Amino acid sequence: MRQSKVLIPTKKEAPSDAEALSHKMMVRAGYIYQVSAGVWAYLPLAYRVIRKIENIIREEMAKADAVEMLMPGLLPAELWKESGRYTTYGDNLFKLKDRRDRDFILGPTHEETFTEVIRDSIKSYKKLPLVVYQLQDKFRDEDRPRYGILRGKEFEMLDGYSFSADQAGLDEAYDKQEQAYRNIFDRIGLNYKIILADSGTMGGKNSQEFSAPAKIGEDVIAYTDGTYAANLEKATSKFTGVQQNAAPAKLTKKATPGAHSVDDAAKSLGMDANQILKAMFFMAKMDDDYQPVMVLMRGNDEVNETKVKNALGCADLALASEQDAVKYLGAHPGSLGPVGVGDDVKILADNYVKVLVNMACGANDDGHHFINANIGRDFRVDQFGDFRNVKEGEIAPDGHPLKFTPSIEIGHIFKLGTHYSEKLGAKVLNNNGRLVNVIMGSYGIGVSRLLSAVAEQTADEHGLVWPDSIAPFDVHIIPVNAKKDNQMAMANELDQELTAAGYEVLVDDRKERAGVKFADSDLIGLPIRITIGKKAADGIVEVKIRKTGETIEVKQEEVVNTVGILLKQLNGQAE
Repeated sequence: MRQSKVLIPTKKEAPSDAEALSHKMMVRAGYIYQVSAGVWAYLPLAYRVIRKIENIIREEMAKADAVEMLMPGLLPAELWKESGRYTTYGDNLFKLKDRRDRDFILGPTHEETFTEVIRDSIKSYKKLPLVVYQLQDKFRDEDRPRYGILRGKEFEMLDGYSFSADQAGLDEAYDKQEQAYRNIFDRIGLNYKIILADSGTMGGKNSQEFSAPAKIGEDVIAYTDGTYAANLEKATSKFTGVQQNAAPAKLTKKATPGAHSVDDAAKSLGMDANQILKAMFFMAKMDDDYQPVMVLMRGNDEVNETKVKNALGCADLALASEQDAVKYLGAHPGSLGPVGVGDDVKILADNYVKVLVNMACGANDDGHHFINANIGRDFRVDQFGDFRNVKEGEIAPDGHPLKFTPSIEIGHIFKLGTHYSEKLGAKVLNNNGRLVNVIMGSYGIGVSRLLSAVAEQTADEHGLVWPDSIAPFDVHIIPVNAKKDNQMAMANELDQELTAAGYEVLVDDRKERAGVKFADSDLIGLPIRITIGKKAADGIVEVKIRKTGETIEVKQEEVVNTVGILLKQLNGQAE
């Protein structure tokens, strides 16, 4: 491929609003172009990377007995209303109407549609288990698109679904998909972790997330040097609370003007922050109604809303407004506490609260706190549990200290069970002739965001650095002076020889200065660069490894063999 024939609009400067390294470098290297906020065009080089990722996915999914198909991106809203997600998915769902005023959505995911197809197509367990998948653009109305193509409104995903008549069929499909995902990410060249994760709006109870550590990761994951890794929403640590033995003292109300935080209250009362209750007030959607919920935490522990939501089994959880706080508790946030709270408010408390005696808490009277509040005597707790975010350094379930790192979600697999089949009536006759709900799994990879994940992990200050498995081309040939016939002749010969050997080659035939060519080559980030310069007359070229910067001089007749050896080394396949 001649570089003069390819659209590669490189730039010297990154966009002013670009925060992420991947965003900066993919724009500068001419891979992507912003059409609108969160909406991107994938230019020829990026499109070649995506196609290579897709090919890896197809090969590994075939090994896992998954079959590719394609669903529409424009979906009637009826099924989403039937499953309940038309409402619970929230503002991220693109909703529209056709000319006949019928409700439609742009699909962010396709559980309902695949379930409908299986429901209407398969009636017997003899046709199961079945695993199907698609590679398709998805749509989510992100409130704050950012980090280039990492968080956009339109993006490509693999979404796959397994259907079985029993748990064994689900387990087998799930295990095969987990292995397929490992193979895919290994082949792409990503550093990733498999972590325990929350199912979120997907439904179901069991899920694992594949996450790529990166400086601009949108999530924080907790992991150890042992075997434990979990999304912060799901992470737990060893309970180290010690029961306090002090005798309960008299409950006393004290004025704490201006004390609206735990630290303010601790200073005003002269108490340790961990002896003060933080009362977080929420409204939880249970069935069709919102109910008030108070969550009690120790001192400066942070409440984990996902754990609270899962414990309640609620469809939605949101911080209560000041109006709700006044309505149910008679005070504003900053002065809230559990003493005297009626049965209309459910009270949850973290396990670390259970061991405390003579606590301080908001008095539900603005500017006042109680001291010496005790569970049972002064206030009730309806449910104890692990409702806090873990902290770095705490001991994980595997016995090792927790470490934190920002990370990018690149894949997610779920054991959905019968969450959707029950709602949508997908049943089959089992081997006993009984109608049973189809048991489902859901499996997703963010295809387009893999470009960002790889770039975040491998790019340097000069540009992108692609693993050979997904690089748009294997080799970049640069004649220093395209006006010199001997350099262009050698470039054409090497192009033909490398192409014949099975490599993909980009030849920079532009009549640009050498400095421009080298800078663009570093930006584009192909694994191997071959420079044809003054020594072309002697049949010698310079070969550079983009990842390491190492250079060697090679005779023309040794180039193909040298490229093969270097690429094997880069892929960890050196003999």
